[in-house]
Amino acid sequence: MSIQQNGIFDGRKKPVITIVMDGVGISDRAEGNAVKAANTPTLDYLAKNYHCFKLKAHGTAVGLPSDDDMGNSEVGHNALGSGQVFEQGAKLVSSAISSGKIFASETWRALVGNCRENGTLHLIGLFSDGNVHSHIDHLKSLITRAKQEGIKRVRIHILLDGRDVGETSALEYVLPFEEFLSSLNCDTFDARIASGGGRMVITMDRYEANWPMVEKGWHTHVLGDGRQFGSAVEAIETLRKETGNIDQFLPPFVIAQEGRPVGTVNDGDSVVFYNFRGDRAIEISKAFEQKDFDKFDRIRYPEVVYSGMLEYDGDAHIPSKYLVSPPEISGTMGEFLVKNGLRQLAISETQKYGHVTYFWNGNRSGKFSEELEEYIEIPSDIVPFEQRPWMQCALITDKLIEKIESGRFDFIRVNFPNGDMVGHTGSFTATKISIEALDLCLDRILKAVDRAEGVAIVTADHGNADEMYELDKKTGKPAIDKNGCYKAKTSHTLNPVPCFIYDNYYSEKYEFVEGNYGLANIAATVVTMMGLKPPAIWEKSMIKLK
Repeated sequence: MSIQQNGIFDGRKKPVITIVMDGVGISDRAEGNAVKAANTPTLDYLAKNYHCFKLKAHGTAVGLPSDDDMGNSEVGHNALGSGQVFEQGAKLVSSAISSGKIFASETWRALVGNCRENGTLHLIGLFSDGNVHSHIDHLKSLITRAKQEGIKRVRIHILLDGRDVGETSALEYVLPFEEFLSSLNCDTFDARIASGGGRMVITMDRYEANWPMVEKGWHTHVLGDGRQFGSAVEAIETLRKETGNIDQFLPPFVIAQEGRPVGTVNDGDSVVFYNFRGDRAIEISKAFEQKDFDKFDRIRYPEVVYSGMLEYDGDAHIPSKYLVSPPEISGTMGEFLVKNGLRQLAISETQKYGHVTYFWNGNRSGKFSEELEEYIEIPSDIVPFEQRPWMQCALITDKLIEKIESGRFDFIRVNFPNGDMVGHTGSFTATKISIEALDLCLDRILKAVDRAEGVAIVTADHGNADEMYELDKKTGKPAIDKNGCYKAKTSHTLNPVPCFIYDNYYSEKYEFVEGNYGLANIAATVVTMMGLKPPAIWEKSMIKLK
């Protein structure tokens, strides 16, 4: 047992409730800010009357390689639930390559075993060192290892960047890469670029905003159906002259010899999508893996072994095979509380149920204790989120209040998906409504917290609804599309998230410790309130008992 004192509750059984408002960040910008535009008397009341920490929820604070990397629900809940920051994304892949762990994985063995004799290994992904979605060094490592493993043919399908790197820097990557391939090629090994195109034209759509992009990618990479060139250099130089476009908007191209594509995907081949970031990798993964796929006519569906660099969607398990496993997370808050005999409840609707269970527990399925833990999943509606932006927040709230009033639980965690899932639709109006619905529920919950004489920590896992318009990189103002409308933004943001400490009974028993905090600091704050000594491996508490 780690109990060091009575904490703020003086030994009485009172609940601490962590409320995750998924996708609700903080931004001073009014334009496109659905959180600020919404009628939110409860959030306004919290901001006026209770202490609020601004938590970092992206980049290095959640284990991503740089602070240019937006957070996401998976890494956010890893940090919330573990009280620690673990390597994610690029760092994880680099470590797996340097240790050799990636090449010892079951997935790599399956990829190699499938295509070593007569097949081809295809590598598809963003072609740069931007380190936001991918890194060219990871690609080179896979190719080098493929040769060592006895694979005879490798084909690379390059998605030109010009977004996370220079706008017209493609040849700065292609030319040295061609030299790299030449240094490897020999009588028994043949590696070459087979197709490509701008990242905003083919393959890398996200949130199902533009399936025709993915269809173009399928035709280009898989079928070899497209405008033919003798080399990637020729394709890039020609298409730039003809279109005047920067790299990310260049049309697709196919490399061919004597009129025949050099790298179509066929039965018996293996395919790796080598991006480590998931948002723009999910749709092409679905096209490769789903037999009943219906988003476009694939014309031909080759029988291949397909893998992502990582698992891009932990809830839907997309893709089914991946080269680098999620971080090995131990010492989580859930396990710690169980060891101290404390009862916990986790609740959300289907869209985020895995986040308050699997991801919160360090990518671990199942409970630490059947006796001390209860998990509740409220089934999500199967309708477009913008058509029902309140989602299941009322039903979650009904059940949550019932459980608070039961007096059974010491710690409760709940996720409301509204701001994130509706935010991803790009509908400003629907997202505004989703925040208002959430605000109504918060009012009900906080009243129940008061009746139970508990404490609520109201926070978020990352931003989304706080920035619904794309910004023009030159002016910093909302970008305008060709129809004179604001360009909708459906991705997460780099903004901080709120962390309100709602406490009407015990505030005289502790003081706030100001500092630069992230999501991982919440775990230690919770257990400190309970009178427990946080493990030394956790990030520090934001409060200090008097």
